[in-house]
Amino acid sequence: MVSRVRVWLNRTYAENVFFMDQLRRNPSDRAVEIHATHGDPDSPVLAAADTAELEPEGLSPAGYVEFALDQCQRRGIDVFVPRLHQSAVVAHRAEFEAVGTALLAPPPEAVAVFEDKIVAYEAVQAIGAPVPPWWRVRSPEELVAAVEELEADGHTACFKPASGAGGVGFRMITRSPFSMVHLSGFPSPYVPLGLVVEALRQAEEPVDWLVMPRLKQPEVSVDCLTGPDNRVRLAVGRTKNGRRRGFTLHEQWLEPARRIAEGFGLHHLSNIQFRMHGDRPVLMDVNTRPAGGLHQLSQCGVNAPWAAVQLALGEDPGEITPPFLGQDYTVVSGPRPLRPVTLPQQRTQEAEPLLPAVPARAAEPAGAAQADTGARAISPA
Repeated sequence: MVSRVRVWLNRTYAENVFFMDQLRRNPSDRAVEIHATHGDPDSPVLAAADTAELEPEGLSPAGYVEFALDQCQRRGIDVFVPRLHQSAVVAHRAEFEAVGTALLAPPPEAVAVFEDKIVAYEAVQAIGAPVPPWWRVRSPEELVAAVEELEADGHTACFKPASGAGGVGFRMITRSPFSMVHLSGFPSPYVPLGLVVEALRQAEEPVDWLVMPRLKQPEVSVDCLTGPDNRVRLAVGRTKNGRRRGFTLHEQWLEPARRIAEGFGLHHLSNIQFRMHGDRPVLMDVNTRPAGGLHQLSQCGVNAPWAAVQLALGEDPGEITPPFLGQDYTVVSGPRPLRPVTLPQQRTQEAEPLLPAVPARAAEPAGAAQADTGARAISPA
């Protein structure tokens, strides 16, 4: 009898409830139990998991590794999919292997390259993959010089932090002065150059920005599954053009993605994003983790999460070719259950005499009472 596989996802994106669904509906018909941890008691991944636990706040990367090792050993985790503190976790791969846990993540050298977008662009350019023009900016003068050069070539300048994920801090530069236009309708990513320059001059801490041209659609995210031998087993592009989504196997997207995944050893699941600069695709970003939209490949008859778990367990799934490409689609939101809320104990009457001290557990914030329940299963509402 084949034993069940125990998988842990730490502080991951809400959309990965679909990642978890696919693991349970795997084509091998293998029993899968999922453990999830998060800092937010209302994260839907906690409700979707078989067991769940709140993560302690304020841990250093080293402290988090200790927490993670304890989780793996105490929970009998076979495969750990780290998102939070990924770089610190993968640096201790041997220690996780010693407690019987495989990491579904690239080696530390690969993660380090893509933590800094500018280091990543330099490295990717060196292996011949296409990148857009870019500038590293740390001062108002450097920003103005980069913007002027981009505008002289007919581009709109944009900037984002040199390190970061999920589009946090992304803005586009405009020469229009701040006016009621910026206060009407929904908030805009456009910011006047003068305000950005003034903010830089008044900043108490240094900034480290990547400045580049605003790249054009379509955006293509290539999901790659790469083995420890640096050979890509699966590469499928997910296209985004406004609301419309689709899939592609065109080599203008897949060839540079494979070159990056194999060249840097992006083992297991990675997501490599491209957009258009002029008439050619160029690299936008590289994620050394499963993309939130990875589950959409199910529209092509592919269960990428399960293939990645197989690979982590040493069960090579072989080269995977989608049997078909799904039709164009869009993404809409829908309800997912959450864990029940536990209210802190409250006094019913103001005039009641003071009671003896309440045990710490009864005074925990909502959701925290389940954090130390160990093997208690969390059932969806």
